[in-house]
Amino acid sequence: QVQLVESGGGLVQPGGSLRLSCAASGIVFRRYGMDWYRQAPGKRREMVASITNGGTINYADSVKGRFTISRDNTKNTVYLQMNSLKLEDTAVYYCHGQRPPFGDDYWGQGTQVIVSS
Repeated sequence: QVQLVESGGGLVQPGGSLRLSCAASGIVFRRYGMDWYRQAPGKRREMVASITNGGTINYADSVKGRFTISRDNTKNTVYLQMNSLKLEDTAVYYCHGQRPPFGDDYWGQGTQVIVSS
């Protein structure tokens, strides 16, 4: 059974930081591209950051310079370090994994991030 389990969400003040983690099981993690998506209330789900199985990284323009995605294949975990958080970063953050180029894909259950003063 494949599981992607996110953790690390919470309530933080503007300018603060959070580190999200996504632990994967049931897949050969190193073969998968991993992404973080987010969905704010009333908005479409959007890609925040991605890291391929080869380590190529991309970010949404809205988070460049503030968020950092990384992965540890020895721990089957992908991370999202979020710094300088803004009110508009408030959303449910989802972990997504897909075997390239268009293979099986999986989603986590999401973790809530609330940025509020």
